[in-house]
Amino acid sequence: MSDQRTAIVTGAARGIGAGVAKRLSRDGFAVALFDLEEAAGKPVVEEIEKAGGRALAVGVDVGDEQAVAQAVDRVVEELGAPTVLVNNAGITRDNLLFKMTTQDWDAVMTVHLRGAFLMTRATQKYMVDAGWGRIVNLSSTSALGNRGQANYAAAKAGMQGLTKTLALELGKFGVTANAIAPGFIETEMTVATAERMGMSFEDFKAMGVADIPVGRVGQPEDIAATVSFFAREESGFVSGQVVYVAGGPRA
Repeated sequence: MSDQRTAIVTGAARGIGAGVAKRLSRDGFAVALFDLEEAAGKPVVEEIEKAGGRALAVGVDVGDEQAVAQAVDRVVEELGAPTVLVNNAGITRDNLLFKMTTQDWDAVMTVHLRGAFLMTRATQKYMVDAGWGRIVNLSSTSALGNRGQANYAAAKAGMQGLTKTLALELGKFGVTANAIAPGFIETEMTVATAERMGMSFEDFKAMGVADIPVGRVGQPEDIAATVSFFAREESGFVSGQVVYVAGGPRA
């Protein structure tokens, strides 16, 4: 147990986060699943434990400084010092600029950017102490611009700038930082987007596939596989990168 590394995945109760948590467990990590409600992460924890892994569900608002500090302390006590962090927690508050409220803007910035900052600041000391760490931030193809997503696009572009800066600051301590920019991934979030647009999810997917060179939409497992690579021992010379996992070239 003492040799097992611990990973934290935020927004881990469903979608991409759940897929990442399950993959990291299969890769041999003890995994802490952070989400707003502890109960929401329990089914994924049970699935991981049934497969023989160690996992912990923690309820935390990643935008709350004190809550983040307490949640990370709990992980240290119950699973061990975290040396892998996946900043995946995210929300959307889509609207065209002239309709977007200040609350819509602030809510998205708080979860994505403030959340990633607080989580990284709270965990980096354990990575520095260990002389080894892996930080993976979730960006998006929306970072390149997306109509109706001024807040989300700005936040996801910000994740890329944060990633590159973390790579510069933490590299000498054996810590890498990389970002993944997913394209169309089939999750509850994309289902909700289709509903908001008044489309069936099948029609929404078909519209997305038309622009994807590999001819399919992505799955959480596609993102999890890329996280798995970044979290490995042998990826230590890869840092400060943004990988578009989108079925074709983006940037």
